[in-house]
Amino acid sequence: MEPLFEFENLSLMYGTVIGVNDLHITLPRGAYALVGPNGAGKSTLIGLITGALRASLGRVRVFGTDPRASSGLMDRIGLCPASELLVHGVSARQWLRLQLSLAGWRSGTLVDRVDEVLERVGLREAADKAIHTYSLGMRQRCKLAQAIAHDPELLILDEPFNGLDPIGRAQMTELLVEWAQSGKSLLLASHVLHEVERVTDSFMLIYGGRLLASGTAGELRRLLADLPQDIVIETSQRDELAKMLAGKSWIRAMHRPAVGNELVLTVDRPLELYEALAHWAGQGGGSVDRVVGSDGDISTLFRLLVSRHRGERAYQTKG
Repeated sequence: MEPLFEFENLSLMYGTVIGVNDLHITLPRGAYALVGPNGAGKSTLIGLITGALRASLGRVRVFGTDPRASSGLMDRIGLCPASELLVHGVSARQWLRLQLSLAGWRSGTLVDRVDEVLERVGLREAADKAIHTYSLGMRQRCKLAQAIAHDPELLILDEPFNGLDPIGRAQMTELLVEWAQSGKSLLLASHVLHEVERVTDSFMLIYGGRLLASGTAGELRRLLADLPQDIVIETSQRDELAKMLAGKSWIRAMHRPAVGNELVLTVDRPLELYEALAHWAGQGGGSVDRVVGSDGDISTLFRLLVSRHRGERAYQTKG
């Protein structure tokens, strides 16, 4: 079976601005989250995947085909774009019927399919109201209905949680989890990590058009343990601990505030610090009252990777 996506040295430039920067990865069919802040390159990559944009360098393949050379590829893809659904004087029911007609559905099955999809996205009761009178959250649901109506193999969503209230977000999450569990493929682009973590365990972290990291949540958390972090240790034996840690190759910087018992460290390999602390305390060197560092989640990893990409100092410790 052909891969879902193949990106080979893929780049796209808008004049002197880089939209996507040398992506090189092959992904099997499955559910993926494309995570990055606004302007990171998520929508540009989606444009390349759907054939709306042409690569400046490299190539992209979806289901083994070139998106710009395959007339039938979009029959296999459902797209929920970030842009607004600007349709005036047309109801959701009329809009979906039109979309399915254009996709080649026959009238005998089309009506039932429209009702089924509207029910699935929670718009059955508002099906005959004009789309332009909908709230932002309802328009998001209508876009989702349009994307899944023709029963595609791959669903691509660009910031689908925008404008949804808590109930709408929960319903959207439930639908996407069901979609992923059905065996179909999914690409979910978002700038909110905790929302996509509920949908899939496979992440691609993107910033400045460059892929910073990819893998499962567990793999990315293991990567987190090897990135430089700021860690605060509170101990009444602060000076003794500082002497013990002095000269360690994995400590970038050490600071002792004038007030209190805190020792502030910038550490390249945090796991080695934790092992050294356990050994120090176990050998009677002293006791550690508090250790405050990174929270260990994917959000922290993303901040650290962005800092590295920018050439900045490591993530600043909370609290």
